[in-house]
Amino acid sequence: MQRRLSFLLILMAGLCACSPSAPAVPESDTPDEILFEVEPPVRPPTLPEAVVETRQQLLDIAERNSIRRLARKADEEPVFLSNLGGDDHYRHWDLMRRTGFDPNTQLIELLNEPYGIRLVGSETWYIWPDLAARPAGALAPERLSFHDAARLKELVGEQGLAQIEAGQSYPGVRTAISESGAWRYFLHETPS
Repeated sequence: MQRRLSFLLILMAGLCACSPSAPAVPESDTPDEILFEVEPPVRPPTLPEAVVETRQQLLDIAERNSIRRLARKADEEPVFLSNLGGDDHYRHWDLMRRTGFDPNTQLIELLNEPYGIRLVGSETWYIWPDLAARPAGALAPERLSFHDAARLKELVGEQGLAQIEAGQSYPGVRTAISESGAWRYFLHETPS
C-alpha cells in the first residue's frame, strides 16, 4: 500500500509538472487591446558563396554610379532580363535614369532588402526583395502579416496593390541571382 501511494504521488507530481499552463494574458474588455500571437518570420538559408560574390560585385558597380558597367555585367549573362521589351540594357537603363528611375540607386536599395528563394526549373534563385519571390496568390495583403503588408504597400504603392488584387505577380522593382552566381534579372515592370 505504501508503495502504491508513493507511486501515485510521484505520478501526480509528474503530471502536474507536464501539464501545459495557459500563458498569462492580460484581461481586457476592448478589442484594440487584444494580444495577437505572431510567429517569428522564417529566415531563408544563408546565401551560397557564388551569390554573395555576385551580390557584392553588383553593389560595387552600383556604388560607382555607372550604368555602363552595370550593363556590361548584365551582358555577361546571355539570358539576363532588364526589360520586357527586349531593349538593350544600357539604352533601357539610361532612358530610365532620364525619367527619374536611377537603376544604381534602386539596385543598392534592393540588395539591402531581405531576400526570398524560388526554385526555377532545377535551380534555386535568390530574389530581392523577398516579397517578389512569393507566388501571386500569396501577395494579397490579407494573407500577409501586418508588417509585410505595410512593406508591400511601401514597395509597390497603391497602383501595385491594385495589380496584385487583379491577380498579377509582384509588380515592383526586383532582381534575382541564381545559386550558381548568375545575375538573372533586374526588372521594374510586369508583363501585360
